[in-house]
Amino acid sequence: TICVVGAGTMGHGIAAVGALAGHRVVLCDRDSDILDAAFKKITANYAKGVKLGKVAEEATAAALARLDRAKDLEVAARGVDCVVEAVPESIELKQMILSTAEKVAAAYVLLATNTSSLSVAAIASVLRHPSRLIGMHFFNPVHIMKLVEIVHHSGSDPSTIDEGRQLAIEMGKTPIVVRDSPGFASSRLGLVIGLEAMRMLEENVASAADIDTAMRLGYGHPMGPLELTDLVGLDVRLAIADYLVDEIGPAFSAPKILRDRVASGHLGRKSGAGFFRWNGKEKTTF
Repeated sequence: TICVVGAGTMGHGIAAVGALAGHRVVLCDRDSDILDAAFKKITANYAKGVKLGKVAEEATAAALARLDRAKDLEVAARGVDCVVEAVPESIELKQMILSTAEKVAAAYVLLATNTSSLSVAAIASVLRHPSRLIGMHFFNPVHIMKLVEIVHHSGSDPSTIDEGRQLAIEMGKTPIVVRDSPGFASSRLGLVIGLEAMRMLEENVASAADIDTAMRLGYGHPMGPLELTDLVGLDVRLAIADYLVDEIGPAFSAPKILRDRVASGHLGRKSGAGFFRWNGKEKTTF
């Protein structure tokens, strides 16, 4: 049984793949509207998978039967085998969530944070048993992206790392094991490319569409760095950049174009505009 805390974009995706893999999943969020929206998205994604022939209708029906919802974390985390938090990128918030879960969960429970860049050791520092915590960094959209970063800090128990790897495999993912270092592997590499694409746009080197096309057709990336930034969220990428500047150095300094667009409310697909304009999943250039 898995308790997923946070029913937003990442949380509902983790819950969906967990249930489809045969696990009972409790999706926890204190906001009833967010929970309702999450279950609608999960149901819609399952239906799309059936329509495309990627999953059997019987499998999705069984997965939905294994999905529960809860608003109270102390109730949701009681009696589970694993707690995965997928709340916003705030160390204090993640510490509070995991500390609360640890108090009511059994001693053997695997604790995982879905952070994309924050220090797993810092998050673990407030726990009574920090050895039980690892990072499990899933990628958006969770039901499609195959990678999961298993992030271990210096105090992580080797058996905990193994449990995280096995869980990722059961969910149909390919895990890589990464030491707890700022930005891990994926965020650090991906952000450098994204920030440089933004600087090129700022300097009028090429249009957003052409910069993205260069990486898709020239380097085989499935999505260009600017479209990917719109999908992740410009505010999320700015927060990661600011964090990595402090931790690593000026190579991660956010360009003015990113700060200006975040300040103007252009946060990407979720707001309708970022480096492209969005109407649902349809994008157009400015």
